[in-house]
Amino acid sequence: MTSETRTAEQQPDHYDAFADAYARANENSLFNRWYARPAVLDLLGDVAGRRILDAGCGSGPLLADLKERGARVAGFDASTAMIRLARERLGDEVDLQVADLTQSLPYDEESFDDALAVLVLHYLEDWSRPLLELRRVLKLGGRLVVVVNHPVIPPVMYPEVNYFATVPNEEEYDFDGVSATLTIWYRSLSAMSESFTAAGFRILAISEPPVSPDTPPELLPPSESDPTRFIGFIFFALEAVA
Repeated sequence: MTSETRTAEQQPDHYDAFADAYARANENSLFNRWYARPAVLDLLGDVAGRRILDAGCGSGPLLADLKERGARVAGFDASTAMIRLARERLGDEVDLQVADLTQSLPYDEESFDDALAVLVLHYLEDWSRPLLELRRVLKLGGRLVVVVNHPVIPPVMYPEVNYFATVPNEEEYDFDGVSATLTIWYRSLSAMSESFTAAGFRILAISEPPVSPDTPPELLPPSESDPTRFIGFIFFALEAVA
C-alpha cells in the first residue's frame, strides 16, 4: 500500500495533532483505563522477567503497568508525539522507537516473549504484513495479545456496513475536548481468525470481559441488566507456532 492510498490513520503522523488530548482522555477513561488495560493484563498473567513489545504503544500506559509487574518492556508507535509522551512517562531506560507497523520493524527475529497490538489493527485494511512482522519478532511459543473493535458492532450500530466485507467506517471521537475522525476497518470474526492463522499464530483464547471491578460507578453506562458487560472490544490471546 502506497502512502497515497493510505487512510489518515495509516499516516505516521496522524496522531501527532491530538496526541496530548488523546493521552489525557484515556488516562481514566472507561474503555482504556478500566476495560482494555485490565483485560490485557489478565490475559498475560505473570509477566515477571518476560520481554514484551507493545506495538502502537501510544503514551505508554500499558508499558508502565507491565514494567511495574516486572516485565522487560519495549514499545513503538508511528507518532513521534506519542513516543515523546511515552518517554516522559517511562524515562530513557525503556526502549521506545518511532516505527510503522505496516513496515519492517526495527527488531531482530525472536526478540520477545510476548507482544501486544491493543486497539491498533482495526485502523489497518491489510493485517498480513503487520502480523507477519509481529510473528517474526516473537519467540516460538510466544504470545500476541490483540484487541480490536468487536466485529458485531456493525450489525448493531451500522447496519449499512456489510459484516462479511472488510470495509472502512468513519467515526467521530472527542478526546478531552479535541474532535477527531478515526477510520475503523471492520471485518468478520472468521476473517480475523484466517489472518491470524496465515501469519503463523494459533488462537489460545477469545475474551469478551467485563470491566475492572474497581471501575468508578459513575463511569459505567446505564443498563437495565449488568452495566459491567457491554459490546466494546474483542480480545485475542495468540500463540506463535511453527
